[in-house]
Amino acid sequence: MTHLTQPARLAAQTLAAMSTAEKNAALAAISAALDTARNEIFAANAEDIRLGRVAGLRESLLDRLLLNDARLDAMCEGIAQVIALSDPIGEILDEFTPSSGIHVQKIRTPMGVIGMIYEARPNVTVDAAVLCLKAGSAVILRGGKEAIHSNTALVRTMRSALPACPAAISLVTDTSRQSAHAMMHAKGDLDLLIPRGGASLIQTVVRESTVPVIETGAGICHTFVDCSADLAMAAAIATNAKCSRPSVCNAMETLLVHQDIAAEFLPVAFTAMAPYKVEFRGCPTTCALLPQAVPATPEDYLTEHGDFVLNVKIFPDLDSAIAWINTHGTKHSECIVTADHQNAARFRTQVDAAAVYHNVSTRFTDGFEFGLGAEIGISTQKTHPRGPMGLREICTYQYHITGDGQIR
Repeated sequence: MTHLTQPARLAAQTLAAMSTAEKNAALAAISAALDTARNEIFAANAEDIRLGRVAGLRESLLDRLLLNDARLDAMCEGIAQVIALSDPIGEILDEFTPSSGIHVQKIRTPMGVIGMIYEARPNVTVDAAVLCLKAGSAVILRGGKEAIHSNTALVRTMRSALPACPAAISLVTDTSRQSAHAMMHAKGDLDLLIPRGGASLIQTVVRESTVPVIETGAGICHTFVDCSADLAMAAAIATNAKCSRPSVCNAMETLLVHQDIAAEFLPVAFTAMAPYKVEFRGCPTTCALLPQAVPATPEDYLTEHGDFVLNVKIFPDLDSAIAWINTHGTKHSECIVTADHQNAARFRTQVDAAAVYHNVSTRFTDGFEFGLGAEIGISTQKTHPRGPMGLREICTYQYHITGDGQIR
């Protein structure tokens, strides 16, 4: 890793000294370069799509891999939003003068060199790079083999826009397990490691890494339809949460329904999702009420399907639904659909998740939707950042102390 980490460390020193205007100019140059290189990027992505089809990747995974004009436009819009955001570096978080007379400031500072290990989402390559740059850190990216051509084209394009410090953005082109292992054991060379992908990848990094890790985004997300819910609203929310893009981590995997409205609601939900050919896998009560459902296994409720497969379970009350979520969820995004504001308040305070929704689709757990410009990942842990991680969440801080000769 040293052939990447040593230049990245020097680039991080350069970035740390750059003004906000200089960083924003670099980001604007990256956006312009990506826009100009569309044909090259799409050609590389087409090769990844071709190889993915040969390898038998399911359509939902190919959708995650796909780049097109709309998605590249969204990347550039994300960069514009990051440019517009205030620069976190140098922000004074706290300031005080203790009895000794020394003056203490707690100041936000760059992390240094950040490593990313992620799967087949080429947009992550751009999101991570621009966020790290604005936050004054260099980044070393290691994407999955399914996106290697796309990632290579994207990183080459972004580096071309940074003639003063191209090593601010680096790509590990070796997609073997050995390269991931090397990053996980690059303590002292990497200041932080962020895994982003499926549960297996994330847990491997959390378990094996000697580099500090932020645990992100495995998403077994639930929507609980309470007995007072507007059923048309609930069906629309559930359909969006499951079907708008089932392969992403903020998609709903399990629909929980209050027993008092299950007989009426389940056919409504099934009809709403019928155009997407969603397979309903349900508990015995679900299967009795909805003939189209097939029996769910215990493993189904612990699986991030990432596809048009929906777990369904019926509950007698709010308390049992909350207990189920806290046992089976991944602390990502959870939703209650209800007209009862007391139940909504109980749900928000008792459910253990980074993002808790009332009458809103879980698909909104996203840095772009939250106004962060983009995100480097969605943290499901409680220490340091939680939820979508934007600029401030990938910074650290220092104490700056000034005096006039004090000794202790």
